[in-house]
Amino acid sequence: MKEEDHILKKVGRDNPFGVPDGYFDHLTQTVMNQLPEKATTARTIQRVPTRWERFKPWLYMAAMFVGAALIIRVASTHDAAPPADVVAMENIPDAETVSDEYISTLVDNSMLDDYSLYIFLTDAGAEY
Repeated sequence: MKEEDHILKKVGRDNPFGVPDGYFDHLTQTVMNQLPEKATTARTIQRVPTRWERFKPWLYMAAMFVGAALIIRVASTHDAAPPADVVAMENIPDAETVSDEYISTLVDNSMLDDYSLYIFLTDAGAEY
């Protein structure tokens, strides 16, 4: 704090920078007078875009949608065909039809909880 007080006494608090009186009154006019004159005889020629330049955004947009469709097609696996070793019951000639009543009785007496039964049914095609 002593150093700051010493410097303030030595230098003071007045702003040492100043602008002459009336400097900003005619500044705009002075700057405009110093600018070079703009050439008014030059004509601007508008360039007509080529067919490719007009067609390019549409082509890029179409390519983007085709790419998105291919990515979705590759990423979605729920439409995949079942493996060849899993055969539907209708295609087995020796399969017999069992009534729902009989299956219900077997499930009730099997002493399996729902989760175990679910695991058994989903792993039916797995090899043991």
